[in-house]
Amino acid sequence: MVKRKAIRTRGKVQLSKYFQELEKGDFVSVTMERAVRSNFPKRVQGRTGIVEGKRGKAYMIKIKDRDKEKKFLIEPIHLKKIKHP
Repeated sequence: MVKRKAIRTRGKVQLSKYFQELEKGDFVSVTMERAVRSNFPKRVQGRTGIVEGKRGKAYMIKIKDRDKEKKFLIEPIHLKKIKHP
C-alpha cells in the first residue's frame, strides 16, 4: 500500500473525481485518496466491487470478502470506475 502521493499531486483533490456520478451496476475499484480522510476499513483498499446504490453523497459498494458479500458506504473520491473484468 502506498503511503504517500506523488510530489506533483500532493495536497491536490480533483473536484471532477469528487463529484463523479456512478450508475447502479458499475464496476469500481477502491483506491484511497490520501488527501481526504476515509472511514472505510484498510482491508478494502485495492479491492473491486459493484455499485449497489447511493446513500446521501456516498455509494453502497458490494465487495466479495472471501466467501461472503459485504456492503460498504464509500465516498466517490475513493472510487475509480473500471471496465468489467
